[in-house]
Amino acid sequence: MTAHTDRRDFLKLSGMAGVAFASGLFAAAHAQSAPEFHFVQFSDTHWGFKGPPNPDAEHTLEKAVATVNALAAPPDFIIFTGDLIHTTDDAKERRTRLKRFKEIVSELRVKDVRFMPGEHDAALDQGEAYKEFFGALHYTFDHKGVHFIALDNVSDPTAAIGEEQLAWLAADLKQHQAGDRIVVFTHRPLFDLYPQWDWATRDGAKAIDLLMPFQNVVVFYGHIHQEHHKMTGHIAHHAAQSLIFPLPAPGSQPKRVPIAWDPANPYRGLGERDVTVGTTYTLTELPVTKG
Repeated sequence: MTAHTDRRDFLKLSGMAGVAFASGLFAAAHAQSAPEFHFVQFSDTHWGFKGPPNPDAEHTLEKAVATVNALAAPPDFIIFTGDLIHTTDDAKERRTRLKRFKEIVSELRVKDVRFMPGEHDAALDQGEAYKEFFGALHYTFDHKGVHFIALDNVSDPTAAIGEEQLAWLAADLKQHQAGDRIVVFTHRPLFDLYPQWDWATRDGAKAIDLLMPFQNVVVFYGHIHQEHHKMTGHIAHHAAQSLIFPLPAPGSQPKRVPIAWDPANPYRGLGERDVTVGTTYTLTELPVTKG
């Protein structure tokens, strides 16, 4: 796969519920030793959003929580990749929305739930309110032989990671070998998907350069409210759907406006993602159901 591979070029495997991806040398190097597990990615819940195009905005997140709670095999962990709430200039209302969001997701039966900010959560106050409820804006953790890195590319209102965090990332990566499995979570895409719509990270190329020496890197992000897949060299980037409204394909129309609600097909384009990590990464999109 080349650096310009996009979604239509990925192979959909018949007989499977999802799409499988091999990252770098991951499949060959770890075929015998990789323990299989799965996690769920939620993104762009925008709690507090009201009005069109989602007439069920107040309850969509609750339905998504119920969907994950009903999975036959509970995920090892759950991660929310930003825009937990919808932006507001009112600092008190921001905290009210964060509190209510936290109450709703506390109904998840899996208790290992991790969070990251989006620009709606953190750009107006550099993440101060977010940190009161959810802690660090960037962090790492390890799970069953995979190193996970959560990057903050939203609390800086200029859409940058920043030199301090890039230095932190470089120091973290120095502790790992070239063949280690690494999964990166961000909110915005690290590459320039469509900067005209704020679908980019100003210094994202620097993060990609730091990751490039590692053979087995996958990036999961949100922000663009749709499923999208992209390769930068051997690094795969996978965008998640939103839980509030879908957005059009990058540059497909003059303005970035939400796709209209379809009463005949409610929740179309909305959902969360199940990721199975084994000798490959298998992505299964979980739609929101009427419930």
